[in-house]
Amino acid sequence: MQKLVVRMGDVKGYSPANHHGTVNHRLIAPETVGPTPIELLHGSLEPGGLAQPHAHPGIAQICYLLEGRARVSCRGVTEEMGPGDACFFPADEEHSFHVVGDQPVRVLVIYTPPYGEDPAKVIKRS
Repeated sequence: MQKLVVRMGDVKGYSPANHHGTVNHRLIAPETVGPTPIELLHGSLEPGGLAQPHAHPGIAQICYLLEGRARVSCRGVTEEMGPGDACFFPADEEHSFHVVGDQPVRVLVIYTPPYGEDPAKVIKRS
């Protein structure tokens, strides 16, 4: 049966490939709500946490920062973001995400199409 409401406590957390100090919870995804063209994750990153430079083939990514500060890079541009800010990483483009300061980060991440956190889908460039 497909769920209408997915509670973070009901989905197992995992540490994604190429990330350090990160725990994600896949909330809206094919395995929780059935077929869907998007995926929504909640990510928690500890101070010093980061996503090393990487890309997702054919998968675009949006990050919406709930708490903390982060430095993001893509296409040769680096910017800092805080609560209420969003960033967009186009499909196939190398990007990175680093926690700034001594506060943890909480972030909502949207992938389209769904990523499914399959390490075979990650392109490592560095």
